[in-house]
Amino acid sequence: MTELKVGLVGSGGITGVHVPAWLALGAKVTVYSLEGAEELAGRYGLKVAPTLEELLECADIVDICTPTASHSDISLAAIRAGKDIICEKPVARTVAEGTAVLRAARAAGVQIYPGHVVRFFPEYAAAKAAIDAGRLGIPAILRFSRGGAGPLRDWFYDQEQSGGLIMDQMIHDLDQARWLAGEVTQVYAIQHPATAAGKTPRTVSAHVTLTHHSGAISHIQGVWGPATMEFRTSFDLAGDAGSLHFDSAADASVVSNLGQHNEASYLPAATGAESPYLTQIREFAAAISGGPAPRVSFDDGLVALALAEAANESLRSGQAVPFAAPQVAAAQSSTR
Repeated sequence: MTELKVGLVGSGGITGVHVPAWLALGAKVTVYSLEGAEELAGRYGLKVAPTLEELLECADIVDICTPTASHSDISLAAIRAGKDIICEKPVARTVAEGTAVLRAARAAGVQIYPGHVVRFFPEYAAAKAAIDAGRLGIPAILRFSRGGAGPLRDWFYDQEQSGGLIMDQMIHDLDQARWLAGEVTQVYAIQHPATAAGKTPRTVSAHVTLTHHSGAISHIQGVWGPATMEFRTSFDLAGDAGSLHFDSAADASVVSNLGQHNEASYLPAATGAESPYLTQIREFAAAISGGPAPRVSFDDGLVALALAEAANESLRSGQAVPFAAPQVAAAQSSTR
């Protein structure tokens, strides 16, 4: 593989796992951000680009790690410059924006992949392998939970900018449910406390129920909790031939949500295994360099976004929402 020239856009918390992954692959990383670029560059020994245009000139791959509302504009700028792209989830703020990005990428022959990193966590990859091997039989009931301290930045709680808890955090498990149980026909969601005047509460929980085409039902719970809440994720999968359970806190005899402030507990804790962010970025980089397609596509990211959008619509209406995947997501991609 030739030297990777990566242009990183953004300097927020997620860059703390993206940058080490790129450096582990020997990439040359340049960063551009409206704020924080110098500090990030100093921490990792990166170069700084003063403008987005200059970043695009020196990069072959653009890694977008900015707030959700900016994803589509930056993606379109990178596509116009002919650059391959990795974009953190969600792929855009709306399905309309995401569809425009995908169409532009296909027209330009540009590869673009979404940062749906949970597909790269070993426990979730093992669950997918078990289902594909028939060890659970036909999936019937799937339960997912994900929760931790709420993010620190105010934009996460602005519904217009982030899409709220469901679109920002629970989109991971919406993607998992579809990955493991297939296409979805109906979405129903509830949230407490409710979003009011466009603002998501700082401490909030939501539940999304998906009805799959196969008849399977997925129950997805998400929480943004108090600053002391440890990150925790779990799944329970049941089919007509078996079941599978995972709980990230299962090895702890006591789980304490008291005491120190957990500034990054919305991200999974580091382990001794290879970082799933490294696994993800290696797979994307290999695909961009002519290797096999990665396990997640922009099409998948667009469907996950559509599920989150449908869940938010269900919150507004109080009713279940019929669902069909965006048509562009079902088309054969020309970005490979």
